[in-house]
Amino acid sequence: MSDILIVWESLVDWLANGMLQAAWWQILVFTLVVTHITIASVTIFLHRSQAHRSLDLHPIASHFFRFWLWLTTGMVTKEWVAIHRKHHAKCETADDPHSPQVYGIGKVLREGSELYRAEAKNQETLAKYGHNTPDDWLERHVYSRYTWQGVGLMLIIDLALFGAIGLTVWAVQMLWIPVTAAGIINGLGHWWGYRNFEAADASTNISPWGILIGGEELHNNHHTYPTSAKLSVKKFEFDIGWVYIRGLQMLGLAKVRKTPPLLKLGAVKPVADAKTLEAIIANRYEVMAKYARELRRVCQNELRALKQAGAKNTARWKELRLAKRWLHRDQDRIPSDLKPHIDRVCAQSPTLAKLVAMREELRQLWTRTNVSAEQLVADLQAWCKKAEESGVAALQEFALKLRAVRA
Repeated sequence: MSDILIVWESLVDWLANGMLQAAWWQILVFTLVVTHITIASVTIFLHRSQAHRSLDLHPIASHFFRFWLWLTTGMVTKEWVAIHRKHHAKCETADDPHSPQVYGIGKVLREGSELYRAEAKNQETLAKYGHNTPDDWLERHVYSRYTWQGVGLMLIIDLALFGAIGLTVWAVQMLWIPVTAAGIINGLGHWWGYRNFEAADASTNISPWGILIGGEELHNNHHTYPTSAKLSVKKFEFDIGWVYIRGLQMLGLAKVRKTPPLLKLGAVKPVADAKTLEAIIANRYEVMAKYARELRRVCQNELRALKQAGAKNTARWKELRLAKRWLHRDQDRIPSDLKPHIDRVCAQSPTLAKLVAMREELRQLWTRTNVSAEQLVADLQAWCKKAEESGVAALQEFALKLRAVRA
């Protein structure tokens, strides 16, 4: 009887505390560490390496990430990669697998993983977008074939280590990617946040510090430069995924193929030439970001003048503040209900009207595809000349910067 009691007490103790007899804070640390490894595996292996080929991983690193994702998510590499590539190819159209512009922000936040699972059943998507993903014996006979067994093994491990509370640890692990990646990044990353660049979609940076979700918070940067292994662009931004990639690179476990282009300025040329045009087009997003700063600066100067004149909080003041937020955006990205307000601001400010008009003229250097390179160079020269003769200081200064751009 005493032996049975001892066994019973041991069983109860194991159910209560597991093998490790860990304190609550140790369990919390463990959970944070393993979920962070999972998100690092998603961003480094699935996203940057597999989907966009922005870096090559050594087989040791690649196999570790594959095994860890099988253990903690049950995701199939080919499915994830195909769906993500389709998202970029069909971004914010009816064919986008998980766009909040199509499905609504609520649905993507709540049911992001369900949208993934539904698209994973589309064999056409897998065939068209899932190429060049792992197809070895392990992938065919283990990872892709037994998707639930990996997460089942993780459940056993968590229960063995921590007892009954291990079930909660496992639940957090299982929810981590559906909530952070499928929900927050795919949802909020196309709905709320700040934008460094006028990408062709509504992508946003949720936070300048990409830590919790491995750097994926910098989603506008990613959609602007999708083949870049580094997601941070501005000096104030931080991409922890890039830190890990650099560490792997130092260990010989990764090779970076591409990073964001860097806008360089040299001596101001007397006249813009073909090399200048080439450098401007290669760095067009950064060029337009700098132009946007000039537009906002002019708006701020006019707001300051209104304040000094005692016209703060007037209709003009409110519309100028609105213009400061939207004037630098492409016309098709300005909400239709705001356009009349923006038009009134421009009608009352020749400087802003000139800046907006010449912004569109500058953008045509890379949006027109039926014009020869020689003609585009001539157009760039004409644009610079027009800007320098405009009498608008912001345009004159910007024209000088353009003539200084180099590859």
